[in-house]
Amino acid sequence: MGHDATERLRTSIAGKVRQLRIERRWTQTDLAELLGLSQNRLSEIERGRGSFTAEQLLVVLKTFNVPVDYFAQVKASAESQLQNALARLGGSHLHESPEVLPTEALREVNEVILQTLVGMESPRQTAALAPVIAANINKINLSKLRADLRQAGVERRLGWVLENTLEALRQEEGLALSREWRVRYKRAEIVLANFLAPWLQERGDSAGIFSEEILDHGIASQATLEGVRASSSAISKAWRIVTRLQTDDFAHALRQARGAD
Repeated sequence: MGHDATERLRTSIAGKVRQLRIERRWTQTDLAELLGLSQNRLSEIERGRGSFTAEQLLVVLKTFNVPVDYFAQVKASAESQLQNALARLGGSHLHESPEVLPTEALREVNEVILQTLVGMESPRQTAALAPVIAANINKINLSKLRADLRQAGVERRLGWVLENTLEALRQEEGLALSREWRVRYKRAEIVLANFLAPWLQERGDSAGIFSEEILDHGIASQATLEGVRASSSAISKAWRIVTRLQTDDFAHALRQARGAD
């Protein structure tokens, strides 16, 4: 972040702290005492002639019960916040915007996967779920995730992503991976295979019951729909999902995230 941007951010934060103080009917003396500052120093900071320490800002957040992104100069789009969360959780090949502050709502990996699958805003973000799942396999509550997505009406999207991720991990087995990546991928493969086994049986028993789900936002004509349907992968067809995304896209995301592509 350049000097000018830093100055703008500092001024913005100072202004928002002042606004909070006034809204909550705190005097400068009250807040200065809480933060371990003199009243004169707090006045200078509020006028943009200084900055708060990280510890002081944490005290402000806790005292006034506001999230950290309250201090963002511009409210980031949901897609930008989601992309940053995916990058932080293992999709490190995705561009992470330094101007987008973390949001409490996307702190947990389960919620990040849930929001990605409900919104389906970006094929690149969807494919990035493969490295995110591999990196966090011991933290993800797959049963809860399935239940939450069932409630949202998009349960099949999870099965589709998990099976694509499983096959992508298997594709990577033949490559010369470091021990760290090999162990991580094998662990994820075992967990996913065991979780999916009964679900795949259920899917086979109910084949043809569900209507197709058209994922790609760019499908806007019957001709396009038929073309994408014909080129959909075997996994997509089994889950009755119409999309251009292939297992290779998930494998490519795995390679990019570990810096091999």
